[in-house]
Amino acid sequence: MHNSQIPTDGSQPHCETVFQPNSGLLKTLTPLQGNERIRHLLKYFGLRTSLVRLKVIDALLTAAGNDRRLGVRGMHSHLQALDIPLSFLSVREVLKRLCSEGVVVLNSDKSYSLHPQAEAVLMGKIEA
Repeated sequence: MHNSQIPTDGSQPHCETVFQPNSGLLKTLTPLQGNERIRHLLKYFGLRTSLVRLKVIDALLTAAGNDRRLGVRGMHSHLQALDIPLSFLSVREVLKRLCSEGVVVLNSDKSYSLHPQAEAVLMGKIEA
């Protein structure tokens, strides 16, 4: 049986050129969603992505969207309610690290919120 796609003379088969969009261009045109925008934020601040950081920042975003502020205990309770098994100490240490790196700020009422620069990165106003 003869297969016209397999060359018999040792040459490479002819392949049709298929248009492949520039993935970098597509990324700039489509807004970052979900964890991707948090990963972008962490990268901007020179931090590695970890599950704890993703969950803590996501919880801060959720709280801010609901006009709430969370302290360490509130953050830990919020994550436990979502069945995310993180210890109180892990949550506290992540918040302290995010604070020291300028991603998060500690408010006078002992609650945490995103730094204005971090918000600008998430909104796409600042590029990495």
